[in-house]
Formats: sequence, structure tokens, C-alpha cells
Amino acid sequence: MGCCYSRLIKQEEMVSRCKARKRYMKQLVKARQSFSASHSFYLRSLRNTGSALLQFATNETNLHHHPHHHPHHHLPPLPPPTPPPPPTPPPLPMSPISDSWTTSTTTNSSALLPPRPPPPPPPPVSSSWDFWDPFMPSSSRSVTEEEWDEATVTSEVAVTTTTTVGRDASVAAPPSIISGFSKDTAATASTSSELAMVVSTKSKDLVEIIKELDDYFLKAADAGGPLSLLLEVPTCTFPDLKSQPGTGNGKNLNPLFWTWNSSPKWNGIGKFCDDSIGNVNVGGGSAIATHGSTVERLYAWEKKLYDEVKNAETLKLEHEKKAAQLRKLEMKRADYVKTEKAKKEVEKLESRMMVASQAIETTSAEIIKLRESELYPQLVELVKGLMAMWRSMYECHQVQTHIVQQLKYVNAIPSTDPTSEIHRQSTLQLELEAQQWHISFCNLVKAQRDYIQSLTGWLRLSLFQLGNKPVDRTGLDSAIYSFCEEWQLAVNNAPDKVASEGVKSFLTVIHAIVVQQGEEQKQKKKSEFAFKELEKKAAELRSLETKYGPYSLSQVSSGRIKDPVGEKRAKVETLRARAEEEKARYDKSVSVTRAMTLNNLQMGLPHVFQAVTGFANVCTHAFESVYNQAKSTNELHQVKRILP
Repeated sequence: MGCCYSRLIKQEEMVSRCKARKRYMKQLVKARQSFSASHSFYLRSLRNTGSALLQFATNETNLHHHPHHHPHHHLPPLPPPTPPPPPTPPPLPMSPISDSWTTSTTTNSSALLPPRPPPPPPPPVSSSWDFWDPFMPSSSRSVTEEEWDEATVTSEVAVTTTTTVGRDASVAAPPSIISGFSKDTAATASTSSELAMVVSTKSKDLVEIIKELDDYFLKAADAGGPLSLLLEVPTCTFPDLKSQPGTGNGKNLNPLFWTWNSSPKWNGIGKFCDDSIGNVNVGGGSAIATHGSTVERLYAWEKKLYDEVKNAETLKLEHEKKAAQLRKLEMKRADYVKTEKAKKEVEKLESRMMVASQAIETTSAEIIKLRESELYPQLVELVKGLMAMWRSMYECHQVQTHIVQQLKYVNAIPSTDPTSEIHRQSTLQLELEAQQWHISFCNLVKAQRDYIQSLTGWLRLSLFQLGNKPVDRTGLDSAIYSFCEEWQLAVNNAPDKVASEGVKSFLTVIHAIVVQQGEEQKQKKKSEFAFKELEKKAAELRSLETKYGPYSLSQVSSGRIKDPVGEKRAKVETLRARAEEEKARYDKSVSVTRAMTLNNLQMGLPHVFQAVTGFANVCTHAFESVYNQAKSTNELHQVKRILP
């Protein structure tokens, strides 16, 4: 009884294991699609962020170069009131209005103030630095030119806000991010001559600096192109995003619409072919299908294997039941015909069990063949592509880190130019793209983790023995598993939280600008409303003065003297003071917006590029280590095959 129970448990475990294998492979199919889509979205977010940032800088600069002066609401000063008459006033004749007052009252009530004197020119920019090579050894740089250490970033990355903006605009300084990287890792600089940058002695304005940033955003996005082919990202996901910042046809990016044979072809030697079917050439052998098709076929085989194992276990249970019945008949010396019939049923089940066992072995062999000849080489190519992409992105972000340091040489010009509607829209667009950059980065990391987790889980179960006959293990069995374990370790240890917080801090400083622009717009409306009220009451005053003269006193029944013109004049003066106060607040809000914009860029941009540079550097070394391990393992395996 115990032996039978043990067999049942073992059979159930085998079915459960195959069911789990099928589930892992199903997850892998979806994870591969998500990995491909998130990779595409991330590259697009890099392009769009650069484009939106350049548009924002251009509109900010245009406020200074082509100012749209807002009208300085101003009313002509009212003439001093005539001294009050004696207590007993004469009758109220329609006295003529003085010529001087007539001239005054016919003046345009909305005349502009005299033009303000131009602001003093900004102090000359120091040009003591003639040539700045960002890739010179860190030991030869001054402390201020080295990679930002933790203390520097903590002190300098504080987001600029002001108490006059209101509590909604206050932004907490983002936490220091450098703690997530070792100094040796973060300070490693590329020696690529192609990315060497000469900083001219001529000071650059905001647009020129941001234009350089945009160029390297594009280069960073282009660095993901080869991996896009391996991940089978459709080329339709890379339109001219400059013409449509922040927009994209999400339907075209749905991986469910992709077909594995619609991707460009990778020939395995670092070149891309124009064929419509993506292939990987491994070891000079015949070309095999793309990674997507391999995973899809593995999933189909796993479903077949699960059905076959479940069927085999059902046959085993039925066989045990029939065999027990046959033994009982034989022990009882039952009727010969009845006994022979039971024996034939048992033999028939044994034959079906043998066929089922052979089917399991055949399916398992196909899975092993796909795993070794297609899947493993594709995985190695993927890691190689990840290594190359992050190395290029590291170089691009490293240059961007140096480019943004030029912002500290851009002088803030005192400006009273208000934020235009076009500029406000470009700021909102930049906030949106920064948010998409943050989201797409988080999704990219999560998609890759889900992918490698599903893959490692499937490998762990698929390397178990199936059936009574053990599956012959090859040298690549342990190689692919250890390779994926190292890959998973590299992804899990990547400092993605540090990098995502860096991108999020950039979003924070842009949001602070958006809030301040909103405060400026609110104050503008308050100022305009105050001047409209002032002009309305001033017109009523002029009408009364035209009718009654500079003053008009009347005796009321209670003995109190009423002065309608004087009362109206007092209201106008109160409104005038209020309007001037609102206008002063508006002018202050405009100057706060202009100062905050440059200061937030000066403080926020170095932070984000330091974050993504460090992340890209860590990923480069991690994937390089994984790839080199696989390369050495494969070379050792090839040597073993050659040796007798």
C-alpha cells in the first residue's frame, strides 16, 4: 500500500512539474513581448525628452530675444481736489470745467508707462577654461571637475523654490543618488575619441547647451537600435518623433500585432541584413529562427509535453488498476476466458504506455535541441547586445553630464518678460515627457527582470529528469543555466532605484516650474481684473466730474453733507492702490519664474545625468561579465568536443 501511494505521489509531482514548466514558458512568451515593447518605449522616451527639452529652452530664450511686452496698466494721476468750500455752500450751478482738467480727462486712461531703462549688461563670463576634455583621467582634474561625489550632489541638487510662490510650488530636495554607485564605477570615463568634446571659450546660451544635450539623447536612443533588431521591435516604432513630440500610435507598439518573421535579419557577425526574416548564424552552421519564434515553439512543445505526461500518468493509473484485477483473477483461478480478457487489456495498456513514453522522450529531445541550438546562442547575443547598448548609453550620458555643467556659466538676465502661452505649453509637454522617461525606465527594468526570472525558472525545472529513463545531460545544460543565473543576478543588483529617483528628480524640478508658471498666470488674471475695475470706476468718476465739476456738495435732510464726487474719487484711489499692488505682485511673480527656470535647470539636470550615467556604467560592466563568462564556457566546450 505504501509503495503504491509513493508511486502516486511521484506521478503527481511529475505532472505538476510539467505544468509549472508550461506556466513558466507561457510567462516567458509574454515577458519577451513586454521586454521588446518596453525597450522600444524607452528609446522613444529618450528622443522625446531631448526634443521637448530643446523646445522648452528655445521658448524660454525667445522670451528674452523677442519679448512680448505685457501692457503696463496705468491711469493718469488725478488732479488734486479743490479746497473744500465754506460750510454754507452756494447753489450748485453747472460751473465750467477748467481747461487743464479737460486736457487731463481726455487723456487715454490705458496709456503705457514711460519705457523703463534697459537692464544693465550682465557681467562678462570668465573664460579661464579654454579646453575641457571630459575624458581626461580623473587624477588630473580639479576637485570641482571630477565626478560629483555624494556631498557635492546633496548640496547642489536642491531644487530652487521661493516662499513667494506659495506652498504648492515648494519642492523638497531629492535625496542624494551617488550612494548607489561606487566611486570607482561612477568615475570611469570613456576614452573614445569620437565622444571627446571641446568646450569653446565663447560662452554658450541656454539653447546652444540644450541642443548639444538633444544630440546625445538621439545618440543614446540610436545605441539601442541593434538590440531592437534582436528583440524584434518593428521599425514602425521609430518615426520622426521631432514632428510629434510626446505622441505615438500605441496600437503600432502592441507586441501582440508583431510576427516573428517581420524583423530585420541579424547575421551574427555584427552586421544587419535587409531580409524580412530575422536569423542568427551560430558557429557557421545553418541559420535559425528569431528569438521570438524559438520561444513560441518552445511553448508549443511544453504544452505538448504536459499533455503527454498527463496522458502517460493516466495510463499508468489505469494499468495498475487492471493489473491488480488480473492478479486477483489469477489467484482465484477464475474463468479462463475472463482471465485472458483481463490479460489482453493489461497488455494493451502496456503498449500504449510504451508509445506515450516514446512520445515524451521525443518531445523532450526536441525541447533540448531547441534549447541548445537556438535558445542559448540567442540569449548570448541578447546579453552581448545589452552590453553594447549600455556601453554606448554610458558614453552618451557621460558627455551629457559634462555638457550640463556649462549651465553654471549661463548668467541669469533680469527679465520682466512674462511666460507666453506657447512657452507654458512647451513646459507642460516637457513635464509629460519627463514623466514618460521615468515610467518607461521603470518598465524596462521590470520587463527584463520578469523575462530572466521566467527563463531561469523554466530552465531549473526543464533540466530535471523525466520518466524512468534519464535524459542525457550535455555540457551546455549547466552552461545555459549558470549563464541565466548570472544574468538574473546582474539585473537584480542593478541600481535601478537610484537611477529612477534621478529621473524622477528631474521631473520634480520641471513640475516646480509648471507650478510657478501657473502662479504667474493666476497673478496676471488678478492684476488684469484689478485694472479693469479701476478703469470702470475711473470712468464713472470722470462722468460725475463732467456733470458736477471737481466737487459736488449737497445737504441731506438729516443735516449730513454728502459729496458724491469726493466719495467716488476716494474709491478710485483705493482701487488704484490695489491695482498697483497686484501689478507689483505680478511683476514679482514673472521675475521669480524667470529666475527659477534657469536655476532649476542648473541644479536638476546634472543630477539626472549623473544618475543615468552611473546606472549605464554598472550595467555595462555587469553584462560584460556575463557575456565573457558565456564566451569562455563555450570555448571550453568546443575544446572538449575536439579533444579525443
